Amino acid sequence: MSDHARVKGHTVTRTVHIEAPRARVWKALTDPEVMAQWFGDSVEFAALEPGATGSIDWDGYGTFPIEITEVAPEDSFGFRWSGIPADELNEYSTHVRFTLSEAGTGTDVTVVESGFDTLPGGTRYRRARLEQNREGWDVELDELAMLLEGVSE
Repeated sequence: MSDHARVKGHTVTRTVHIEAPRARVWKALTDPEVMAQWFGDSVEFAALEPGATGSIDWDGYGTFPIEITEVAPEDSFGFRWSGIPADELNEYSTHVRFTLSEAGTGTDVTVVESGFDTLPGGTRYRRARLEQNREGWDVELDELAMLLEGVSE
C-alpha cells in the first residue's frame, strides 16, 4: 500500500501501489458494481462517459451525486461530486481525478481531489471538508488495494 493522503493548499492527493494489472484496477474504478465493493454502499451512473450523471450512496450518510468529467481508458477517470448529501450537484461539489500508471508488477493509483478553495462557508468549513476527505481517501484507497490484492480484514 502507501503512505497517507496529504494536503497541499486546497488539494488532497494520495498514491497507492496495488499489486494488480492496470485493466483490473481500471474496472474497479469505473464499474459501478465493483466500485460499490470499496467506495460507497451502492454506485450508479448512466454511462461511462463525460457528462454522465449518477450517485454514490453510503448507508447512514446519504446520497452523493456525481457527474463524470473524464474517461481515458486505463489511464484516468474524473468526476465532480457533492461532498455532502444532496439531490444534485451544487456549489458544494469538488473534483476527483484518478490516474493509473504501471509500476513493476502492479499499478500505481493516484487520486487528486480539488476545488475545496471555492466551497462556500468560509475557511473553517473548507478546511474541515478537506480534512474529512483526506481521511476518507486513506480509508477508501486502502479498501481498493485490499479488494484487488485479495486481502481480508
